[in-house]
Amino acid sequence: MATRIVVDPITRIEGHLRIEAEVKGGKISNAYSSGTMVRGLEIILRGRDPRDAWAFTERVCGVCTTVHALTSVRTVENALGIVVPPNAELVRNLMFCAQYLQDHVVHFYQLHALDWVDVVSALKADPKKAAQIAQSLSNWPKNTPGYFSDVQKRIEKLVKSGQLGIFANGYWGHPAYKLPPEVNLIGVVHYLDALDWQKEIIKVHTIFGGKNPHPNYLVGGVPASININGSTAINSERLAFVAELIDNATEFVEQVYIPDLLAVASYYMDWFSIGGGLKNYLAYGDLPTNGYNDPSHFKLQRGAILNRNLSEVLEVKGDDPDQVREYVTHSWYKYKAGNKKSLPPWEGETDLNYTGPKPPYKHLNFADKYSWLKTPRWKNHPMEVGPLARMLVAYASGNDDVKEVVNEALGKLKAPVTALFSTLGRTAARGLETKLIAHWMKGFYNDLVKNIKNGETRMFNDEKWDPSTWPKEAKGVGLSEAPRGALAHWIIIKDRKIEQYQLVVPSTWNASPRDANGKRSAYESSLLNTPMADPQKPLELLRTIHSFDPCIACAVHLYDPEGKQVNKISVI
Repeated sequence: MATRIVVDPITRIEGHLRIEAEVKGGKISNAYSSGTMVRGLEIILRGRDPRDAWAFTERVCGVCTTVHALTSVRTVENALGIVVPPNAELVRNLMFCAQYLQDHVVHFYQLHALDWVDVVSALKADPKKAAQIAQSLSNWPKNTPGYFSDVQKRIEKLVKSGQLGIFANGYWGHPAYKLPPEVNLIGVVHYLDALDWQKEIIKVHTIFGGKNPHPNYLVGGVPASININGSTAINSERLAFVAELIDNATEFVEQVYIPDLLAVASYYMDWFSIGGGLKNYLAYGDLPTNGYNDPSHFKLQRGAILNRNLSEVLEVKGDDPDQVREYVTHSWYKYKAGNKKSLPPWEGETDLNYTGPKPPYKHLNFADKYSWLKTPRWKNHPMEVGPLARMLVAYASGNDDVKEVVNEALGKLKAPVTALFSTLGRTAARGLETKLIAHWMKGFYNDLVKNIKNGETRMFNDEKWDPSTWPKEAKGVGLSEAPRGALAHWIIIKDRKIEQYQLVVPSTWNASPRDANGKRSAYESSLLNTPMADPQKPLELLRTIHSFDPCIACAVHLYDPEGKQVNKISVI
């Protein structure tokens, strides 16, 4: 007989995700993923100036901020035929990279590391031995016995106080933890280092976008001007500071993050065969080097892989209505044509008047509707998106940079490429991507400086800024890659206003419920056959779901615990 377990919320910081799983014979036999909040951005945007859409979509989440703004301005630019200047593209790439560096490091340490690192076990460690291990892995200057001992004492005070603070509610002592105390101490020390470090790299956003976490964007370019000798524009001093931030970020990634990732992985090699889930991967690609309209020159390739066939990368088109379509068969929405139908985003419907059961609930009704997430499909295939999908598509596309870092890391772990199809492979792919992003970011910076030295300072194309020049009706699509995966916005502009706007975001792809054909999406599929030592402490379940870096706000208006609506936003 199966045991039902419920984890709600499953995320450590950003919630709104519920997982219900059935455990039988010590393994998960079935799983269901539910987004427990509804998102109403598509409704809020109707009737607004399309040039303002980025400011709304960016605020769908406090984590994936800049990339929603980037995707939104690209959507409008695609609809109106606007091409941004090369410098603007480079600045957008720099802001994109800054988010990736900060987001991926924060995910590994603050959101995922504690699935592998036992904080309390670190109290048993010998700081001197821990420092020796850390020094054998990298030259990070803080890897000293004294520093490790100081942090260990801080953690000991927390434990003795009975209030673990940021380390509360963990399954410490769980039998699925395998790291020795000294490696656990290294993980805890670097967890705290990462908290301190992460606030630095996002200063790139304040330099080019004015602020963080919601930097400014602009249809047609970027809202920053260049004057090397000025005091209110991007000058030589600020550019030098950006270079320093990139160098410091690269050092942290290479001296702390990657060594920790490989050290942890070496103790959990069995997780290279757990949590693989779907065999299909989708990436829209990003980081253009020859303009956004030329994806063949992206640093991150665009394409799809089916059935783990790395010998073939299929073409992906955002403007093809037969490629991306969404179901609401098991979502708390309804389509006029019926719940068994799928719709392309340009025809998407966001009907919040569904009158069926909603939260609160003891258990989900899996036979009916059980999530506020729609269910997207690519050519009717469920697809996994995210760092693993990006690395696989790039690897299969022959990206030499990606092949080099992937082969090097797998060589150190003595693991084949097929090991990436797993929970640990997903986690490793994110770290390897971070290493690549750091180096690519320095390249974009050098290109920007070179352009400026050659007299190129344009940051904005105002050719079609005047709405009187727009056609009566236009539609566009913007594609990007959020840290968590493939992100796209679709827009229809009519009489200079937004007629239709739809977002299909990474966690919609991964965390969505089953489709009309009963096919599972990535989260539900990845949990099947996951071993569970103790269903009352579902650490292993957390490992697999957290390997996707779940962030549900953009995939899911707000309800209180009684199911009553808290806020309703009216468009004036």
